[in-house]
Amino acid sequence: MKYKVTLNGKTYEVEVEKGKAILLDEYEALAPAPAAAAAPAAAPAAAPVAAAPAAPVNLAAGETVAAPMPGNILRIDVNQGDVVKSGQVLVILEAMKMENEIVAPKDGTVAQIVTSKGAVVDTGSPLVIIA
Repeated sequence: MKYKVTLNGKTYEVEVEKGKAILLDEYEALAPAPAAAAAPAAAPAAAPVAAAPAAPVNLAAGETVAAPMPGNILRIDVNQGDVVKSGQVLVILEAMKMENEIVAPKDGTVAQIVTSKGAVVDTGSPLVIIA
């Protein structure tokens, strides 16, 4: 079976066969394309609930820590302005009934928290920005 795994901004294509894993390709991860708006239905069943407007994301402020997989944000262990060390847990992301620790890729200061507890995120969604 072939798998694509994105980790720390790099995408790896891996083939797994009878206990062996072979790296097929490695490349920089691309940001997900914005979803195209669906054509309006003839009779919509119900109006979608509008989410609270998110604070603007200033990606130029530092390094973005992105979600490595889709899931739900269970917990945020840092606050804006906190000093963090490389490897420190920033966010707990639940995916497929597993709690995944999303850690700081470098030492720095939390410039912005882009997500919130209970949010549903996709692969590549920004979670925290570290300056």
